[in-house]
Amino acid sequence: MDTLVSATGVEKSFVLDSIRLEILRGVDLTVRAGEMAGILGASGAGKSTLLHVLGGLDKPTSGTVSVKGEDVFKLNDDKRSMFRCKNVGFVFQFHHLLPEFTAIENVLIPAMIAKTDQQEARDKAEDLLESVGLKDRMGHRPGKLSGGEQQRVAIVRALMNDPIALLADEPTGNLDEKTAAEVFALIVDLVKKRKIAGVIVTHNMKLAGLMDAAYELHEGRLVGRG
Repeated sequence: MDTLVSATGVEKSFVLDSIRLEILRGVDLTVRAGEMAGILGASGAGKSTLLHVLGGLDKPTSGTVSVKGEDVFKLNDDKRSMFRCKNVGFVFQFHHLLPEFTAIENVLIPAMIAKTDQQEARDKAEDLLESVGLKDRMGHRPGKLSGGEQQRVAIVRALMNDPIALLADEPTGNLDEKTAAEVFALIVDLVKKRKIAGVIVTHNMKLAGLMDAAYELHEGRLVGRG
């Protein structure tokens, strides 16, 4: 399988009150097409920081990150933003749907940023929403959707531009156990079917056990869990 996301020797530190805080220390990670990698760790361990670095949102202090062979941090800010828009999909614990927009309007936002043809984008958004069981909910605003439905909309939005990588930060953290399992299964299924790279940060040990590969971030280092 092709390697789609890789991190090599990634370090990330911050200076706070003249004290250097080492968040990531020499992190190496490889995620291949159709593979789901889980990242576990205590609160404050740097899991979200690692996800942001992998997705090009946060620049590492040192080390390299590549997405399908493209060194993300060799791109200037504008090119990196557009590369991220077209190649990386993000799903967060809080779905961040715009409350005044309908489900389909929220899904269309990435396509608008990428300047995709409007009719083509709308047809695609409708197909995606239908594929996750939201055919009859497209015209509803977030306030009229359940938590699980809102998160499905967020997942579809992340997939709108056919990303190479899907990065999810505690995407089931606000859901009940049954809905969390359904959303998690949906993410795994989409990663497999689309043959993209999936990385999910989670505290849920049960769900992490279903990953292709699971790692723990401890004292800034990424350790395989076997």
